[in-house]
Amino acid sequence: VLDGMFGLLSRLFDVEVRAADGEEEVWHPDVRFFKIFDKENGKHIASFFLDPYSRPENKRGGAWMDDCIGKSEAVNRDVPVAYLTCNGSPPVGDKPSLMTFREVETLFHETGHGLQHMLTKASVGDVSGINGIEWDAVELPSQFMENWCYDRPTVYGFAKHWETGEPLPEEKFQKLCEQKIFNAGMMACRQLYFGQLDMTLHSKYDPVAGEKGEGKSIFDVQREVASKYVPHSMPLEEDRFLCSFNHIFAGGYSAGYYSYKWAEVMSADAFAAFEDVGLQNEDKVKEVGKKFRETVLSLGGGVPPMEVFKQFRGREPTPDALLRHNGLA
Repeated sequence: VLDGMFGLLSRLFDVEVRAADGEEEVWHPDVRFFKIFDKENGKHIASFFLDPYSRPENKRGGAWMDDCIGKSEAVNRDVPVAYLTCNGSPPVGDKPSLMTFREVETLFHETGHGLQHMLTKASVGDVSGINGIEWDAVELPSQFMENWCYDRPTVYGFAKHWETGEPLPEEKFQKLCEQKIFNAGMMACRQLYFGQLDMTLHSKYDPVAGEKGEGKSIFDVQREVASKYVPHSMPLEEDRFLCSFNHIFAGGYSAGYYSYKWAEVMSADAFAAFEDVGLQNEDKVKEVGKKFRETVLSLGGGVPPMEVFKQFRGREPTPDALLRHNGLA
């Protein structure tokens, strides 16, 4: 999987990822260290640690990217270093890590975050890489990378039987693509419901009046928003989902849950730029990949995300590509 993903990075962004195990101290034998080189000039431009496997006894669940060293002219740091952490299936006995498709998607997702940190050209630390990027666009490069998990050449670059080398059967690949759009409309309604509910609670709901019975209660607001976005699945009278909607109270997404869906719009539209030139047209794919690198992955938080996107796409994002990718148009 790593070879396939690194081949994609070379194809899109003209970089070479080389294993550099043993050159830096690591915190566990599973952890690997890699260096990224610009293929145009051979320069070492970034590095990253990859901690790929689950260790329930001493490692929390989930997956994340974090910065180890950020690019900063002020402290003379020109080679950013990232941590890419996943909780994939570990090797068992003589068997290598046999990743699920979701684990592959997660690896591509976190790599997208890492690329924005590592390929930055911004030299001011506070806005280099992932620093200072507005919440709306944080997930753009990560969700963009997930799209390549459904690109035939990319998938067949790594989807082989670990013993026989037999490629993934065509019918399995088709099922992978079909499952992506299963219940896509329901999921879209669900995310729009959560996003609007979050925004309504933080902008229009009056908790004092609600508690006194002089205005709408928090549950009235919930049902009102639900009636617009999920009328097919209205909350029961006893529903207390809001008590566990941690994202918008303690999870950092207060008045920001909409960004999940907005990032999907932006990432799908960005991937559509490659579709527009033809995914089989290598020269054009490299050309668009270079532009993506020079804008989305390079400019950091010093340029507003909308301006970055317009520099890449030549216009503001539209939901057309997302609707098409989800089988809704």
